[in-house]
Amino acid sequence: MTTAPVTVDAFIAGLPKCELHLHIEGTLEPGLKFALAQRNGIELPYADEAALRAAYDFHDLPGFLSVYYEGMSVLRTEQDFYDLAAAYAAKAHSQNVRYAEIFFDPQAHTARGVAFDTVIRGLTRALDDAERETDFKGRLVMCFLRDFQAEFAMATLVQALAYKEWIIGVGLDSDEAGNPPVKFREVFARARAEGFRLTMHCDVDQKNSTEHIRQVVEEIGVDRIDHGVNALEDPSLIERIRARGLGLTVCPISNAHVTDGMKAAEIRALLDQDVKVTVNSDDPAYFLGYVAENLAALREPAALSDADLVRLQRNAIEISWAAPAVREEFLAELTAYAQRAAV
Repeated sequence: MTTAPVTVDAFIAGLPKCELHLHIEGTLEPGLKFALAQRNGIELPYADEAALRAAYDFHDLPGFLSVYYEGMSVLRTEQDFYDLAAAYAAKAHSQNVRYAEIFFDPQAHTARGVAFDTVIRGLTRALDDAERETDFKGRLVMCFLRDFQAEFAMATLVQALAYKEWIIGVGLDSDEAGNPPVKFREVFARARAEGFRLTMHCDVDQKNSTEHIRQVVEEIGVDRIDHGVNALEDPSLIERIRARGLGLTVCPISNAHVTDGMKAAEIRALLDQDVKVTVNSDDPAYFLGYVAENLAALREPAALSDADLVRLQRNAIEISWAAPAVREEFLAELTAYAQRAAV
C-alpha cells in the first residue's frame, strides 16, 4: 500500500512530543540501507532506492514482517546500529520529539550471528550522543520475537541482565498468529522480578484479539499495551484498562497498511472513554510517516482539536517510564505551548 504525503500543520509541528511505539529497525530508511549494504559488502536485490520503496507494498502483518526482517540484513557492526539510532534521533529532534521509548529486537540480530553487545552498544552510544547534543532523550525497550520459542526469549532476557542500566523495559512483538501472550508468561514474570517495566503488542484485528488483550491485562500484568484498539469490542476490558490507568500506544498510518484503515473512529472512541491512548509511528521508514505525520493524518478523521493533540501528548508522558524530572520538564513545556496557543 502507498500513502499520499501528509501535510503537517504549524500547531502539530511545534507541539512537544513523546513517542512510545517506535521500532528502531523500522526507521531504516532506503538511503541508509544502501549505504550500510555498500559498507558491509552486501548486494541488495534492488536496483535503487525507488525500487526498494516499491517493494514496500504489503497489506497485512505477515507481508510487512517479511520485508521488515529482510531489511535488517545490512545491520552488522556497532557502527551500523549507531548510525541507525543516530538517524532516528536526528529525525525525532527535527519533529520536536522530546522523549521516546524505543523498541529494539536483539533476537533478530543474534539469530543471524550479530552479538547482543554489538547491537546494544551501538544503539546506546548514539542515544547518549543525541542527548548530549540536543534536547531529545531516548530510552531502549527490548522486545522478544513472539514467533520464536519462549526459551529463546528467556535466554535473551538473561543475556540482557548485564545491560540492565541501558534497558528501561521489555516488550513482545512480531507475528501474533499462534503466539498468544501467555506463551511468554514465565519470561515476563522473570523480567518483572528483575525490575523491568512490561508492555506487549496486541496487534489490530488479529485472531483472538480480545482474548490476547485480556491475557496481557489479567495474566501478564503489563504496564501498558501496544496497539490494542480491539479492546473496544469488550466493554469490560475497557473498564479494566481504564481502572488500571493502562495506556494504549496506537499507530494510525501503520494500521492503514496492515488493516482496513487508520482506526480513527476507534482512537476517537478511546479518547472519549478516557483511555490513555497515544499516537506513534511504529515503523516509519516502511509506513512513510513519523510521529508528526501520524498526528496530522489522524487529525481530521478522528476530529482532533488542538486540545486533543495536547491531551495525546500528556497521555504519552503520563504512561511513559520516564524519570520524574524528565516527565515534569516535558509537562511544563507542553503546558507552556498550550498556553501560548490559547488551547
